[in-house]
Amino acid sequence: MRFPPIRFLLTLSIGLAIGLTALAGEVRILVQSSPLAGFRYYAGETLWQDMREGDRLALVREADNPHDTNAVRIEWRGQKLGYLPRAENRAVAAAMDGGEAVDARIARLRQHRNPWQRVLIEVFVVL
Repeated sequence: MRFPPIRFLLTLSIGLAIGLTALAGEVRILVQSSPLAGFRYYAGETLWQDMREGDRLALVREADNPHDTNAVRIEWRGQKLGYLPRAENRAVAAAMDGGEAVDARIARLRQHRNPWQRVLIEVFVVL
């Protein structure tokens, strides 16, 4: 008996996943994975024990931010956690300015002395 090639099976699996997601009403494409900038300056330290991997995050565009015209604020349950890093926020800011639906979640939480290593976030474009 001959088995289908792995590439075919992967393509089929991805197609099925996209199809099932579309039936559920939403397709999300991962466009960015970044550390959370400013964790120690905002509510991150206080809220750390309550946050969980997979939690949804709100992205708030701050075009009038005096330090960065591409600023994208990250909020969890209405609390400001920080920002997308300045070096990585231009594409997401442009997408938001263009009216594209974007979404984010906590991808990873880890205890680390470097605050840049504590929270990894993922940003998705929602189709």
